[in-house]
Amino acid sequence: MTSVPTPIPSRTQYVLEGIKHRILTGQLTPGQALVETELAAQFGVSKTPVREALKTLAGTGLVVMNQYKGVTVRMVDADMAREVYDVRLLLEPEALRRSVQRGASLDTAREALERADAATDTAQRSLANREFHRALYVPCGNPLLGRMLDEVRDQAALVSAVAWAANPSWEREAGEHREILRLALDGDSDGAARALHSHIASFVHRAFPEAQGEDEQK
Repeated sequence: MTSVPTPIPSRTQYVLEGIKHRILTGQLTPGQALVETELAAQFGVSKTPVREALKTLAGTGLVVMNQYKGVTVRMVDADMAREVYDVRLLLEPEALRRSVQRGASLDTAREALERADAATDTAQRSLANREFHRALYVPCGNPLLGRMLDEVRDQAALVSAVAWAANPSWEREAGEHREILRLALDGDSDGAARALHSHIASFVHRAFPEAQGEDEQK
C-alpha cells in the first residue's frame, strides 16, 4: 500500500510560523519594526509570502499594520493584557471543567508539563506552557469553545513573554500547573477550574498590577 506523502508547508506558512516563533520567544520584541525585505532575505523567500504572513499575524493580533509606521510587533500594556486575560478567565476554566467532567484524557497535558520541567531555555518552556493550557481546554467537547480560546492563545503568549522577560516566574507557575493537573486527574472538575482561574488571574495581577478588571477578581 502506497503511503500518502506529507504535504510540504507553503512558503507563507513557513514564514508565518517562523515570525510567530520569534515573537513569542522574545527574539522579536514589542514595538520592533518588521521590514519585508529584511525578513524575505532572512527566510530566503520573496516579499510576497512575507507580506501574506504579516497580514495573517495582524489578524491574530500579534503585529500591527500602520500606513505611516509600517508593520511592528504589537505593544503589550495593561489594557491589552486585561482584554486577553478577561477572555481566558471567562472561558478557559469552564472548558477545563467540561474536559474533566467528560473524563477526557489529559495525557497530552501531562507530557507538556514534563517538557516544560525539562526545558533548557525560555523558548522551550514557553511553547510547552502553551501546549499545557491548550491540552486542558481542547477536549472540552465544544469545538467552538476551543477555537475561541485558540484565537487569543498567541496574544496571551505575547503577554507572557513580556512579563517573563521582566520577572521570570517559571517555578511558581510550574507548581500551579502541577496542582491544576492533579485536581483534574482526580476528577475534581470544580477544584481544577477554580485553581486554573486563580492561576490565570494571579499571573496578570503580578505582571500588570494596574490591569484590574471585574472578571479577574478571585
